[in-house]
Amino acid sequence: MGMQKKIAVSELRLGMYLHALCGSWLEHPFWRSGFVLEDPQDLASLRQTTIREVWIDTAKGLDVADGGGDAPAPAAVPPAGAQALPRPISLQEEFVRARQICQQSKQAVISMFNEARMGRAVNAETAGALVQDITASVTRSPGAIISLARLKTADDYTYMHSVAVSALMVALARQLQFSEALVQQAGMAGLLHDLGKAALPMEVLNKPGKLTDEEFAIVKSHPVHGHRMLQGNADLPGAVLDACLHHHEKLDGTGYPDRLAGEKIRPIARMTAICDIYDAITSNRPYKSGWDPAESLRRMAEWTGGHLDATYFHAFVKSMGIFPIGSLVRLASGRLGVVVQQSKTLTAPVVKVFFSTKSDLRIPPEEIDLAAKHCSDRIVGREDPAHWNFPDLDALWSGFDKQPW
Repeated sequence: MGMQKKIAVSELRLGMYLHALCGSWLEHPFWRSGFVLEDPQDLASLRQTTIREVWIDTAKGLDVADGGGDAPAPAAVPPAGAQALPRPISLQEEFVRARQICQQSKQAVISMFNEARMGRAVNAETAGALVQDITASVTRSPGAIISLARLKTADDYTYMHSVAVSALMVALARQLQFSEALVQQAGMAGLLHDLGKAALPMEVLNKPGKLTDEEFAIVKSHPVHGHRMLQGNADLPGAVLDACLHHHEKLDGTGYPDRLAGEKIRPIARMTAICDIYDAITSNRPYKSGWDPAESLRRMAEWTGGHLDATYFHAFVKSMGIFPIGSLVRLASGRLGVVVQQSKTLTAPVVKVFFSTKSDLRIPPEEIDLAAKHCSDRIVGREDPAHWNFPDLDALWSGFDKQPW
C-alpha cells in the first residue's frame, strides 16, 4: 500500500516518488506523474510552474525526513501485470487496417442494433470478437482507430460512436494497466453502452434540431432500455451491464437514471462516461459540428470533479495526448499545423505544418517532431478549426481524401 502525503513543491527533491500534482494541471508544462524524480531538469521545470503542492509516495521513494539531499533514486520497478506488448507499427500502416476494422465494425453494430430492436439477445461472442479486433488495432498503434472513428458522418453517428467508445475504453484501460480480461471488458462496455438507443424512434435519434422536453425524456430512457436488453445474458460480465445503465451518471449526483453520486458509481461507468462524452463532443452531429480534440479535452477538464472522475480523466488525457491526433495548433513560429502522431512528451507531438499566419498562405505540408532534440518550435495554443475552415484538415492527418467508410 502506498504512503501518500502532500508536500510543498519547495520540499520536493531528487529520489522522491511523484505521485500526483495539485492544481490546474492543464496549464502547466509538467505532465508526467507516477515516477521517481531523478532528473534535476524535471525538478527545475516543476518549480517554475504555478504548482505549489504535490503528492509524493514515500513507499516508492524518499520521504521529506530522509537524510541527504542527493540520495540515489530507488530503481524503477515495472508495475505488476504490465505486459510486453508487440512492437508498435507506424500510424499510416495501421490507418489502413483500422479503416477496415471500422467498416466491418459498423456493419456488425448495425446488425446488433437491428437484432436488439427485434427483441433478440446480443450475441456476446460476436461482440467479443469485434472488441478483440479493436483491441488488436489499439495495441499496434493506439491513435489510428481512435482518430479515424472520430470521422463518422452524422448519419453513421449512433453506430460508429459505439465503435469509437470501445476503442477509447480499450486505450484508457491499457493506460490504467488493467489485465487483458479487464481491457476486454472495458472494450465490451464501450461497444454496448448505447444499445438502448435501438429502442428509440429513429426520428428522435436522428433529429437535426433541438429536442423538445418530451423527446429529451425519450432519449434519456436509453440506459434503462439497454440494461433491460442485456439483462439475463449470462455471457456478459456485470460490469458491462453496469456501464450501459450508468454511463450518464455524474459524480455530483446530477446524472441519470439513478442520480448516483461519488463512490456509488462503479469505475467502469466512470470510464465509459469520459469516453462517451469525448467522442460525442468531437464528432459531427446532425445539429452541430464536432469540437477540436484538444479544445474538447480542455473543456472536459473543467468538468472533472463535478461530472467526471479526475483520476480517470488524467489517465484518459495521457492515453490521447494533450493535443490528440487531428488537433489544429499554432506554433511559436506562426505556422499552423495538425497533430499527426503522439510522441513521448504529451505536450510535444508530431505536427504537420501547412499554413503560415505571417504570410496568410498555405505552405507545402511538412512533418515536425516537436519532441526532437534539435527542434526549436513549440505549440503556443489551440486553434478553432471553424474559424479557419480548412476543407482538407482531416485529409492532412489521415491521408484519406474522403469519408473513410
